[in-house]
Amino acid sequence: MDTPSGVGVIDKAALVLDSLEAGPISLAQLVAATGLSRPTVHRLAQALVHHRLAAKDIHGRFMLGSRLVELASAAGEDRLIAAAGPLLIQLRDATGESSQVFRRQGDHRVCVASAERPVGLRDTIPVGTQLSMKAGSAAQVLLAWEDHERLLHGLNHARFSPTILAGVRRRGWAQSLGEREQGVASVSAPVRGPSGRVIAAVSISGPIERLTRQPGKEHSEIVCRIAAQLSEALKKPAS
Repeated sequence: MDTPSGVGVIDKAALVLDSLEAGPISLAQLVAATGLSRPTVHRLAQALVHHRLAAKDIHGRFMLGSRLVELASAAGEDRLIAAAGPLLIQLRDATGESSQVFRRQGDHRVCVASAERPVGLRDTIPVGTQLSMKAGSAAQVLLAWEDHERLLHGLNHARFSPTILAGVRRRGWAQSLGEREQGVASVSAPVRGPSGRVIAAVSISGPIERLTRQPGKEHSEIVCRIAAQLSEALKKPAS
């Protein structure tokens, strides 16, 4: 969190919201993430839920609330989506493959921006598409840097293993071959918010015949570069 404002309750509430940035989190995890006492975190989190600035998922975990989406819409375009547009076009043109940005929403990942390959065989993923968190390189990226408890939960019935996620963390990118859909390959890299948390994944996807069985070898550098540029764009003050 930034330097405290001096208004304690606002600073603590902001700390709670910051901790929800990466997705649903239990009360115990929220206490550990904020360093605040359990009663304080519980009181603040419940108040944020009351005002719809936070919400609870079906497992009782705290997550960012719908009111934040409404406020973001009122303030203008989502900064991630706005910044992603030209970068995804650049990525598509550099690789010749469809490109996307995914964000995690509960047990799914959602395509929030995309640039489709204009001609030929392509992997079409329209904006708004919900996909599983159990398969695909973007799911690997969105799960790889989670805390231990959420990592174990995410690996349950997943088509990738702890060893694969360890490799993702070590390399800084992920690849998949037919995990989500037979015949489709993909490469993904993490987008980090201003706090350093992984908040999204940049991906390219297309037929294995074109991306080969080692798509990361050919495309990881450009995918990582675009993801880093998007991360840097999110650090800049809103104009």
